[in-house]
Amino acid sequence: MTPGTLSGRVYRHLADRLIAGRFAPGDKLSLRTVSDALGLSIMPVREAVSRLAAEGALDVHPKRAVTVPLMPAATFRDITRVRIAIEGTAAAMAAECRTADDINAIATTEQTVRTLGLASDPDLTATVAANQAFHFALYRAAHSPELLAIIERLWLRVGPIINFDINSGPERLRFGGAVRCHADALAAIRAGDAVAARAAIAADIRAASDFILSQQSLPERMDRR
Repeated sequence: MTPGTLSGRVYRHLADRLIAGRFAPGDKLSLRTVSDALGLSIMPVREAVSRLAAEGALDVHPKRAVTVPLMPAATFRDITRVRIAIEGTAAAMAAECRTADDINAIATTEQTVRTLGLASDPDLTATVAANQAFHFALYRAAHSPELLAIIERLWLRVGPIINFDINSGPERLRFGGAVRCHADALAAIRAGDAVAARAAIAADIRAASDFILSQQSLPERMDRR
């Protein structure tokens, strides 16, 4: 399935929204709404949803009901370990490969997250999306399409879960450490310090994961149906 096909267009549309945290676990997707929004028939939407379901990003229930899944805590811990390793590597590569344009893109998104996160009444939905934009601006600076594709696959599943962290409230944004970790990552990228860049991204991922798990937002096990 290539991006140029109709189902590929739908896949990209839904994948981008999942990665950006536009959906939260438990949200229901209407295939008809998606097809109407994109001006397409229902068939390519079903094909795209089937692919996302195969990748664990969506659940398809009887009678074609589609929801964003809630993963068990053990799976989230495992994905977190993988993210720290892979996204940390991307950050280290970015510190070594970044261009001036990359630094400007990372700095712009870091400023957006900081402005939103430290506002007295932050727009939480916008902050979730801005957080994703920062991370991917940084990972694109590694200039590795293969590595970026792996990270996108991971974020298909964790993008919605990040809602549990950022959407927990303004205090979490101000004092949770993400703003500081992002600033540290930006400084490391500017300095070309691969070790510090890796450490900053690892700290950011680990802190968000620890908070989500501490809130018992994810079940230890899922009911088998």
